[in-house]
Amino acid sequence: MTKKFNTIDGETLMTMPLKPINFIIENLLSEGLHILAGSPKVGKSWLALWLSVAVAKGEEVWENKVKEGTTLYLCFEDSQIRIQNRLFDITDEVTDRVNFCTENAMLGGDLEERIVNFIKEHPDTVLIIIDTLQMIRNTSKDHNYANDYNELTILKNLADKYGIAILLIHHLRKEYDKDPFNRISGTTGIQGAVDSSFILIEESRGSKVATLSCVGRDIDYREIKLKRDEDNIWQVVTDSFINKDVLLDDIVILLSDFMKDKEYHKSTPTELAEELSRNRDDNISPKTLSKKILQNTMELEERSISVVIRKSNGKRLIEIFRNRDIRDDKMATP
Repeated sequence: MTKKFNTIDGETLMTMPLKPINFIIENLLSEGLHILAGSPKVGKSWLALWLSVAVAKGEEVWENKVKEGTTLYLCFEDSQIRIQNRLFDITDEVTDRVNFCTENAMLGGDLEERIVNFIKEHPDTVLIIIDTLQMIRNTSKDHNYANDYNELTILKNLADKYGIAILLIHHLRKEYDKDPFNRISGTTGIQGAVDSSFILIEESRGSKVATLSCVGRDIDYREIKLKRDEDNIWQVVTDSFINKDVLLDDIVILLSDFMKDKEYHKSTPTELAEELSRNRDDNISPKTLSKKILQNTMELEERSISVVIRKSNGKRLIEIFRNRDIRDDKMATP
């Protein structure tokens, strides 16, 4: 039997409705495997604990919406009394959707099985935090690039299979490097295996002011300056991120309003972007518009709006239908 690649051409791909990236923390933490690294005692565990509680309660993280659900914090370097004391610091009320475990398990041993069993018992699980990566690794192994990559790929596959985010807490090398991501302890196989890397570096020891540098496959490079308040919660001082897609108030609402007095509309992406940009302070990019439409087709369908993006006479066209009957009639017309 002849083996072939299962390919898709670019034109088809750019007109195909696809599921958008699912973020656990909007614009910051998507489904997949991630790493948060910092020096000892910098406040990584305080940040991890707060994130686990905030997501479980459905509270925004630095004005970013979260996907509310069950969280699991594997705090292998802490005791229950320490976690309890920290919980009293960061919140007045906690939910039973945030879970903790101080009992260690090893990667390549029973860690994966325990994670799978937890997800089966809590099917609404969205976030698992492992504190720290070093605590789950086999110290007898040579930590070369291949081993680093292969070990983390086990967790990456779990995160992808179950549609959750796994955040690994890790350490930095002591040696200074102007690129903070080069300071992640271990080989570059660690960075290669994860979807995003977050580096927390304090301005000076004990200052409780730090910069969180963020980079990843699904997020833009971002620097967030943070200050740890009296409750040991990291608060934003400045954030380099500018959400270029805020212009789409929400493409679903934007198109719903546009089509409220129309049954059918056809134009190029550029023409539609110009139409939607009228009476606005910002201009909508045609490329962003096309991408957001394709990634929100299900939500649009729920509002009885169907969109077809196709090519005709060398031009890409967007056709919008406000009900299925109109769409079927138009599509049947030669």
